[in-house]
Order: sequence, then structure tokens, then C-alpha cells
Amino acid sequence: MVEFDAIQKRAKMEWSLENVREMVAGGMQSIRECEICAFTIAMCVLLLFMWYCYRVGREHGSSPLRGRYLAGPGRIGGVVGGFMSSDCRSRGKGKHGSMLEEQNGFAFCQSSECFRCTSAGESLNQRLYHSLQDYAKRYTWSGMGRVHKGVRDQGRYLNSRPTIQRPEVFFLPDLPSAPFFSREVQRHDVELLEQSFPALLAEFESIYHQPPARSGSSLPPGWKANNTPRGQWWTYYLVNQGTPLVLNVRRCPRAWRVLGQLRTFIANNVFGNACFSVLTPGALITEHYGPTNVRLRCHLGLRVPPSCELVVGGEPQCWSEGSCLLFDDSFLHRAFHEGGAEDGPRVVFMVDLWHPNVAAAERQALDYIFTPGRLEDKEGK
Repeated sequence: MVEFDAIQKRAKMEWSLENVREMVAGGMQSIRECEICAFTIAMCVLLLFMWYCYRVGREHGSSPLRGRYLAGPGRIGGVVGGFMSSDCRSRGKGKHGSMLEEQNGFAFCQSSECFRCTSAGESLNQRLYHSLQDYAKRYTWSGMGRVHKGVRDQGRYLNSRPTIQRPEVFFLPDLPSAPFFSREVQRHDVELLEQSFPALLAEFESIYHQPPARSGSSLPPGWKANNTPRGQWWTYYLVNQGTPLVLNVRRCPRAWRVLGQLRTFIANNVFGNACFSVLTPGALITEHYGPTNVRLRCHLGLRVPPSCELVVGGEPQCWSEGSCLLFDDSFLHRAFHEGGAEDGPRVVFMVDLWHPNVAAAERQALDYIFTPGRLEDKEGK
């Protein structure tokens, strides 16, 4: 009897050990199968992500600063992507004087090539809406509430704005607005620009004191003279309406490097500009509006003599050497230099930064809609 009980216990033990081995083996097999399945899923997700990055890269370019350089000196300072210069006051004198029309003290450009200054009307509104629909089909409608509202009612917004703030091309509704903004709203980029003050000043000196580009001209290579009622206003663009100017960029490698380090520089659409701006003694830039309220214009003072002032929305401010001034140029603004010849020119480095309350999804959509040349292509279809 005792022997029988011992045999039963041994059998139960062997059965239990065998079951445990089978269970462990089965569990290991399941784990292997799950690992293979998980690995397959991960690879599929990775391939989809790489495909998505490829599509986005083809559409928007591989760098925040687009590599669409303009070859040839004839394009520097000229019309880019259907727009003229960023402030739309860079109109030539002489033979181009007929393009200007004076209305209530403001100069309006009548060139058919100038997208910003010609009447927008329903044609622009339709092109904006088609571009937004194209973007939504490619990507998403998520986060597009304000952009959709702005595009849909653009004509009403532009025509009903108070005279103190009236962007000429595109108004994004429900954005906080003020003539001047604190440096804290774009602290990283402001501090980076101010730290780069010595390098930018040195680079300005190198391009400003070059001999004239051609006989009979007082301007060094790459500089553009803008139309002013008195005095001289010169600009040297590195990026003009979202398009880098290759010859100017080559002469200013340090400034270009600084632009590449900015987090909020508008590099991929027609509202983005970067340039050195010079006002000679006695110069006046007349009152005008910028094209949009989605950006803040940043001026880094490089040379600031006395009697220079910027007035935005009726509020006057003075530049300071080595410091940045942030303002919304969709407000009515003007600038002047009332110093004497002994004071020398007023010089700033100007860059356009995103308004801090424009969300990342909205920035991506606006980059798509206002890619240089996109709206003109729509018009030609």
C-alpha cells in the first residue's frame, strides 16, 4: 500500500513537471510570435513615417531656409514670386514713376506684377480658399479654425478694419494685437540676435563700404534704393518674400548663419524678409501698412544716431544699438531720421518673426498657402 501511494505521488509529480514544461514552452513560443508581430507592425509604422517625411520634404523643402536661391544679379531686389519688396515702398524712380498713384498722402503701386499693391478683390479670396482646400486634402483640417475663418471672410476683414491697423494682404482673426511687443514674446530669437550684434555690424560694414556696383551708381553691389519723399532709404536683402538671394547671402555668411539659428523666423512664405536697412540723415519713410498681422517685425539697432524715430500706431519708439525692437507692422507706421550729415546713417538688421499666438499648425498651413509663387500659379490655371 505504501509502495502504491509512492508510485501515485511520483506519477503526479512527473505529470505536473511535464505540464509545466509544456506551458513554459508554449508561452515562449507565444512570446516569439508576438515579438515577430510587434516587429512587423513597428517596421510598417516606420516605413509610413518615412514616406510621410518624404512627402512633406518635397512640399516644403529640407531646410527652414528654403534653398530656392535666385541666380543672377538681375533678380536681386526685384520682383520675387509676384511680390515686390517686403514694405512695397521699394519702387524705382524715373521710368517707373508712372506706377505710383498718390491717394490721401499714401503712395500706391499700380504695377500689374505687384501682387500686394494691386486690388485683391474676389480673385485673391478664391485663390486663398483653393490653396487652403488643397492643404487640408494633403494634410488635415485640424487646427484650421482661425485660418479657415480668415480666408473665408478675408474681404470683409480687410475692408472693415480700423484705419490704425489694416494689413494689405491677409488678416488672421482673433490674434492679440498691439503696435509694440515685449522682447519676452520671442525671447530666444531676440537674445540670439543681440548676442550676434558685433558679427552683424561687422558684416554690414563689409558690404556697405564696397565700391559701386556699376558706373553712375552710388550703391554697392546688392543694395537697393527705395522710393522716399526725401532722403535715402537703402535695403540689402538676404531673404526677400521667403526667397533667399544667393549673391547677397554669399557676401554675408555670418548673418545667414544667424538666420538659420532663429526658431521663429518666417523662412518659407512671402511674408518673411531679412535685410540690412539704412536711412540717411533727413530721410523719411511715409506712413504705410504691412501685408499681414501674422508676423512681428524685429529691428536690431546697429547704428542709431540721435533724432531717429519709429512711430507705430501713433506710438513713437527709438532704436537702441545692440537691442531689438518688436512691432506689428500691420499697424500704420513710419520712420524718419532728422539728424544732420555728421550723425551718419541709421542702420538696423530687420527680420520677420512669427506672431507668438499663431499656432504651429496654422504656421504650417500659412507656409503652404503663401509659398512664393503658389497663388500666382493658381491664378494662371
